[in-house]
Amino acid sequence: MTLQTDFADIPAPNLPSASLLRRMSCWFYEGMLLFGVLFIAGYLFGTLTQTRHAMNNRLGLQAFVFLVLALYFTFFWHKGHTLAMKTWHLKITQRNGGALSRQQALIRYLLAWIWFVPPLTMTWLLNGSSGLGVLAVCVWVVFWALLSKLHPDKQFWHDEWSKTRVVDTRQKISSEPTVTSL
Repeated sequence: MTLQTDFADIPAPNLPSASLLRRMSCWFYEGMLLFGVLFIAGYLFGTLTQTRHAMNNRLGLQAFVFLVLALYFTFFWHKGHTLAMKTWHLKITQRNGGALSRQQALIRYLLAWIWFVPPLTMTWLLNGSSGLGVLAVCVWVVFWALLSKLHPDKQFWHDEWSKTRVVDTRQKISSEPTVTSL
């Protein structure tokens, strides 16, 4: 008999690294969930600042969204997982399996912007269109994700730099409960 346990029951150093497919699936699901978070954040910002047009106060909105995302990820990574990570049975830990500190979660958040900053900067420097920006981001995301295949533990490089790892919590307990008879 095999039992699937909640990830709180299994020591994180004993958990295997999550596969690239699971991490990227979670990444896309996280993006869908963040749509709601960012919609509410944008509505709140627009209401509080009385912004009537999206192009007005654009820099302020970008800074606000950056801070909202920082709070979201720092809070949930400190707890071990976001909703998307829990759904995909993933957990983020320190290399030794311990929980992330808030500072370490914030460092990981800042380093995770490497998913977007290089292609967007390149597009901006080339005075590219928004279509070119989307294409550049898509190509870069695939490239950056595949670079994890070169990591010894198959982690993303921003996880290496922030001293974190994403583990798969679907590990099953192989030991069966023993029943003793009198």
